[in-house]
Amino acid sequence: METHRQIQQLKEEINEHNIRYYVHDDPSISDGEYDILLRKLEKLEKENPSLITADSPTQRVGAPPLSEFDSVNHRLPMLSLSNAMNEEEVIEWNSQVEKGLGFENIEFIAEPKLDGLAVELVYENGIFIKGSTRGDGVTGEDITQNLKTIRAIPLRISEDKNPPPLLEVRGEVFMVRKDFTTLNEKRTKSGNPPFANPRNCAAGSLRQLDSGITARRPLRIYVYAPGVIEGLSFQSQSEFLNTLPSWGFPVNPHIKKGKGIDFLLDFYRKGESLRNGLAYDIDGIVFKVDSFSHQEELGVRSRSPRWAIAGKLKTQQVTTMVLDIEASLGRTGAVTPVAKLKPVEVGGVTVSNATLHNQDEIDRKDVRIGDTVLIQRAGEVIPEVVKAIKEKRPKNTKPYILPDTCPVCEQKVYRPEGEVVARCQNLNCPAQVKGRIEHFISKGCMDIDGFGTKLVDQLVESGMVKNIADIYTLTPKQIAGMDRMGEKSAQNIIVGIQSSKNTTMARFVHALGIRNVGEHAAKVLEKYFGGNLDKLRKAGIEELTSIFEIGEIMAESIHEFFQDEDHQKIVDACLESGIKFQEVEVATPSEFTGKTFVFTGSLEKFSRKNAQVMVEKLGARASGSVSSKTDYLVAGPGAGSKLKKAEELGITILSENEFLEKIS
Repeated sequence: METHRQIQQLKEEINEHNIRYYVHDDPSISDGEYDILLRKLEKLEKENPSLITADSPTQRVGAPPLSEFDSVNHRLPMLSLSNAMNEEEVIEWNSQVEKGLGFENIEFIAEPKLDGLAVELVYENGIFIKGSTRGDGVTGEDITQNLKTIRAIPLRISEDKNPPPLLEVRGEVFMVRKDFTTLNEKRTKSGNPPFANPRNCAAGSLRQLDSGITARRPLRIYVYAPGVIEGLSFQSQSEFLNTLPSWGFPVNPHIKKGKGIDFLLDFYRKGESLRNGLAYDIDGIVFKVDSFSHQEELGVRSRSPRWAIAGKLKTQQVTTMVLDIEASLGRTGAVTPVAKLKPVEVGGVTVSNATLHNQDEIDRKDVRIGDTVLIQRAGEVIPEVVKAIKEKRPKNTKPYILPDTCPVCEQKVYRPEGEVVARCQNLNCPAQVKGRIEHFISKGCMDIDGFGTKLVDQLVESGMVKNIADIYTLTPKQIAGMDRMGEKSAQNIIVGIQSSKNTTMARFVHALGIRNVGEHAAKVLEKYFGGNLDKLRKAGIEELTSIFEIGEIMAESIHEFFQDEDHQKIVDACLESGIKFQEVEVATPSEFTGKTFVFTGSLEKFSRKNAQVMVEKLGARASGSVSSKTDYLVAGPGAGSKLKKAEELGITILSENEFLEKIS
């Protein structure tokens, strides 16, 4: 019992020091003294292995390497944010929020937007049990062991802090620039290549299959948002943020609360000087409506909330020279001009290529080979040419015109009327075939393990694979005959191909590479059609546009794809090879099928999330705004502008009890 008590006291003492250091920035012991305490605990646990628990600070050193990450479904989607690129767009967003809530001078929270990797931490009865990446917002990667190595993340919340039975928190893992520089210096000395920037280093560290590597990286975290919380409720974002430090979570000290547009613009204008004074990278300011009930009333779009926006800070720009302009071909046949640049560093990343988007953009900016140009990383990710500095233009330069033939197959390219992108129409173009196959086998699609780009190149160039359906005709002997492919590797790929046949309709539809249809839209289609691909293939544009989140352009792309004879043959061949879809829960046909509900006010009988689930099961949909297409408005206490608009449009208005009675 004495040893057990010693171990418990050491664990509590070390955890308290972690909180003092990472949460309150007020350490009471030196790093050396901290290491002595940790070694003492390690010694006692080594002598008494039965007393080692998962929440011990010694368990942060890393677990045995994984072969791959498992997937984790978020109980509540981790939404991305819409961007405001300037003050005018911040003002416009505030106006939309005021219009949605029906009053002015709203309370907001302003938070620095960290340039790191978003994660979710899950606690049950105060014990950290699961950690994951954001992923696509619905499904992330299980990186629990890697997150455990970050000392700023509590492995256990003390019982005396009254943690709820289920607690999900979201945060951003990042690295301060000083630690990043030190890490790169060590890598250079040991002969390893340096990391490009702190964000890439942080993201790469969390995706290590060997958490022992992650443990050696100086990662930090700031927590900023709730997921699902059971057994405890919060009224506002500020109340939630104020509670986090008492549970041992670090919160950014620069978060502020204020009212109205004056507060938003003042904080946004100070963002640049704030960024320059921080020890870590930020790329904007996040503004959120503070009240959770107001957030619910405003609702969400398909992938972003209406109650929050990211005010982007001025992008870092540099000048360099255009050495050449080349036409690049994408998997959809889009021909894109790419500027080949004299390498230059932008925001910690060395850039040698930048997009020029299309011929219209080249003409508008008048970019030529030999020009000195101003470039920036658009959205902090994709480098783009902002403008040509014509005062420095060499003599005898000529305007650049995209070739009228495909840069790969040399067939004529076509630019549809009303579109800015020119496309290669040859579906058998090798570059398109390779691109479609690489997309088809990728992780978010059919996820065929071991099927790399080099193998795709060889199979297409040899003529063995002409389309995605040909993948399912391959034999071990054919694959083993490729360069650097042995019998064992070939057999493993065949196993991966066979395993991919047991999939979901959403994965398959996404893998087909239909223009404008991404992973999220594929899941929407799967849910609407109940996993029945035949119904989707026969659907007309009118039916497709009636589906929530499927717009006219996307509907036309879907309809055109499945009407094309070549595509029909390829899809049929894939299905004939044995591809089967997992069952999906189908909405129950009812009088509400195809109807639209809007929920407003402070709902007391159920949450908006539960309401959405209820109506979707009946084949209806929940919308965040009232329009002439709205069939029912369900109004709780405090309903405002949406109720007034519904009355003006003559929409059926229900109380919560009337809604429950009606759908039952």
